[in-house]
Amino acid sequence: MTHTITAEALKKKIDSKEDFILIEVLLPEKYDEWHIPGAINIPTDELETEAVKTISKDVEIIVYCMSFTCKASSKAAKILQGLGYLDVKDYEGGKSDWLEKGFPTEK
Repeated sequence: MTHTITAEALKKKIDSKEDFILIEVLLPEKYDEWHIPGAINIPTDELETEAVKTISKDVEIIVYCMSFTCKASSKAAKILQGLGYLDVKDYEGGKSDWLEKGFPTEK
């Protein structure tokens, strides 16, 4: 089962500099437009090869995509869990929710 996280909880983690990895699973062009501060970009179809190369299995991972209707982050969370990552959360609201809340972004 995939756990979810709200925008407010994610912002609190970022602000308090908690130790976790935030992954935008959209294509690089979307990531380059803007992303949530501290996020790295690993598109969903590259997770199986890239995650295991660079991310420890004992770290908390939060994935996000574009919006509540975008299913890329829930697919990514399932892929990561299947690879043996134990602490994976899906920020289902994604970029559109983050922007609506007026939270900071970076390029």
